[in-house]
Amino acid sequence: MKEDGFSEGTYVLPGPPLKIDRREFFKVAGGGILVLFTIGDTSTLPGQGPQSEYPTDFNAYLLIGEDGKVQCFTGKIEMGQGVITSLAQEAADELDVSLDTIEMVMGDTALCPWDRGTFGSRTTRFFGPALRAAAAEARAVLVELASERLKTPKDRLAVENGLVFERDRKDNRVTYAQLARGRKITRKIEGTAAEKAVSEFKVIGIPTPRIDALEKVAGKAKYAGDIRYPGMLYARILRPPAHRAQLKSLDTSAAEKMKGVLVVREEDLTAVLHEDPGMAAQSLDAVKADFDIPEERVDDKNIFEHLLQSAPEGQGSEERGSLAEGEKLSARIFEETYLNSYVAHAPVETHTAAASYRDGKIELWVSTQSPFGDQRRVAEALGIPEENVRVRAPFVGGGFGGKTSNPQAVEAARLSRLTGRPVQVARTREEEFFLDTFRPAAVVKIKSGIDRQGRMSLWDYKVYFAGSRGSDQFYDVPHNLITTYGASWGGLPGAHPFATGAWRAPGANTNVFARESHIDLMASRAGIDPLEFRLANLKDERMIRVLEAVAEKSGWARSPAPSGRGVGISCGIDSGTYVAAVAEVEVDRQSGRILVKRVVCAQDMGLVINPLGAKVQMEGCITMGLGYALTEEIHFRGGQISDLNFGTYEIPRFSWVPQIETVLIDAKDFPVQGGGEPAIINMGAVTANALHDATGARLWQLPMTPERVREALKG
Repeated sequence: MKEDGFSEGTYVLPGPPLKIDRREFFKVAGGGILVLFTIGDTSTLPGQGPQSEYPTDFNAYLLIGEDGKVQCFTGKIEMGQGVITSLAQEAADELDVSLDTIEMVMGDTALCPWDRGTFGSRTTRFFGPALRAAAAEARAVLVELASERLKTPKDRLAVENGLVFERDRKDNRVTYAQLARGRKITRKIEGTAAEKAVSEFKVIGIPTPRIDALEKVAGKAKYAGDIRYPGMLYARILRPPAHRAQLKSLDTSAAEKMKGVLVVREEDLTAVLHEDPGMAAQSLDAVKADFDIPEERVDDKNIFEHLLQSAPEGQGSEERGSLAEGEKLSARIFEETYLNSYVAHAPVETHTAAASYRDGKIELWVSTQSPFGDQRRVAEALGIPEENVRVRAPFVGGGFGGKTSNPQAVEAARLSRLTGRPVQVARTREEEFFLDTFRPAAVVKIKSGIDRQGRMSLWDYKVYFAGSRGSDQFYDVPHNLITTYGASWGGLPGAHPFATGAWRAPGANTNVFARESHIDLMASRAGIDPLEFRLANLKDERMIRVLEAVAEKSGWARSPAPSGRGVGISCGIDSGTYVAAVAEVEVDRQSGRILVKRVVCAQDMGLVINPLGAKVQMEGCITMGLGYALTEEIHFRGGQISDLNFGTYEIPRFSWVPQIETVLIDAKDFPVQGGGEPAIINMGAVTANALHDATGARLWQLPMTPERVREALKG
């Protein structure tokens, strides 16, 4: 146990090992040059707190230490998206140091300033520019110090690999380490330091293997489930058989008689604990509980009718012209409804937390996208000050929006205080499915029209319970209205029979599936090639460019659909990134199975920090997107979930992975945009459009299961 009351556990993230008070930072870190900065991103997610909570002083800092090493402290976390590498690249380039000089200290509430969380492909877009500006400020400070020390004007100095030297006398030089030694300088960024031009980059834009790759490939990377405290207990918690079920009776006597088993009951929490996780599971089986399960009428078959009946008043946006006038101008009207089912996050790593409570303080290791949100919730649950709660996020084994709220952290914290021992709570796979905040089932209704020249004249778009993300109208339509019903992913109380939430590119997968399927439908019925139809109805040059790029790379042959070739196209904008995809499929008409053989994807994401990382993210999005497009669907009746493991809930397999080809548009002059989610948004639509091109059948609901395909082929 350390002096501040926090133990180290068995794995320590890089960086100073003590709890840091901002005002006494240098007492812990030693000397150096500290640059404070704020991201300036005031976006929020439901449950993440009001915008007024966002710090106005700083929420990240950069430290150039006396050893010449550079540490960046941020509340952002690494969950496989690769920002541990791309952020380090940005800092290294602006500071003119080698990449191995940079150390990212992430997701530790005792070391890092407050941050709202890691979600929405926002880290690179919003944190990256702030980090670059801070690094540029730090470099300017170092050059100032070097000018004094070398007795040389700043304009005669150059910097290379952490060394400041006089251009005409390279032996007149000094290292960053020498400049930082014995200094205690704090600088709050004012944005006055000049950042590098694109032409000056040496690290940014270079394909770079991930910093954490070796750890992960070698199995050395630590996750919350790898944390071991001395004397730690493994907890299993009594869960109801259905959401909203009420406990009627409970008998824990058999579990209490088992050797080494500790039974804990407090209000809504009943848990059994043991030093061996297998024994904890056995003791839970010995607990006898009877629940009152409410009678339910809503299931996965009638949920869409229920949602339409539950929908609140709609909120209109992007209104242009008049829908009535658009109808008059339309030579043909198209009206269809599109559906998607509930989808689970299904991360490889289930929600896990290890907690150690002692002397009024608690330390937790949590698989989380929001360390500071967990800190607040644990503090509230235990009734202790937030500064007495330390949350640490090691590597996170997949989040996809599902780990922004983490009840397992509160459960572990309560149990550790109640037992007086460290406790780990790790959900089983069945619990992970049951307790998930699913991507909401949703309905999209579209009424559109085209004139006699095949130009879009009407777009009346209504989306229920998916939200507006991805519904933005970038096509050139004179009479347009987008109406959102139940804008939040969580919807309205009572609308969904269980919790729902953000799922990778939340809302966009639903909206792009509906919009791009409908665009294809109009093109097909007008007898126009789907690419030509899109290009004819676009003025946005960046969207035109990604469509032309994906068409060229894929070898697109212009022909109205269905052509029998099994080729589809789709495009969209997400996280500021323009993205288009072409897919080639093969359909087994007897079984109804769709085999996606090839996917070509083009992205314009502005300045690309790490092209290798960006392409890997595109490939991951495409692979994950096959799941929601083809098989992923939660079956349920009321609050009872039928799919509790991968035996019935089928995610993409290695055998599914198609040939994937990626294109990154050279757009260095545009600001950096998000890359963790855009490529996934087209997978539903591009697959549906390729299915239609292959067979003439169109599916209106995701996922496109073999049963639904067979039914569509009959028609």
